[in-house]
Amino acid sequence: MVLTPEYNHSFPAGLKNLVDWHYGEWRAKPVALVSYGGLAGGLRAVEHLRQVFAELHAVTVRDTVSFHNAGASFDDEGTLRDRTGPDAAAKTMLDQLVWWGRALRDARGRWPYTG
Repeated sequence: MVLTPEYNHSFPAGLKNLVDWHYGEWRAKPVALVSYGGLAGGLRAVEHLRQVFAELHAVTVRDTVSFHNAGASFDDEGTLRDRTGPDAAAKTMLDQLVWWGRALRDARGRWPYTG
């Protein structure tokens, strides 16, 4: 799972460096994305990350958890004000992550990934 803010309509350079540094570890693995930011909730960063992970032969799950207008979504202690939407989104995303994790693990066990 990768958590990213949106920075200049994309993801931050530090995250790109981390992803690139661990190039081989992503191959044939599932990736779930969680984002936060202004009105877009970091979704532009997520869309850019999908392209990066595709080049690394990783599978991003379709559903995400995003926090739109994140500054107003949390109180001063960092507690989410309304968990309803994020909890439902997280359940869907994590169910997909588990499915892809099992499918890819089984596939790697039968056939080495050579991509």
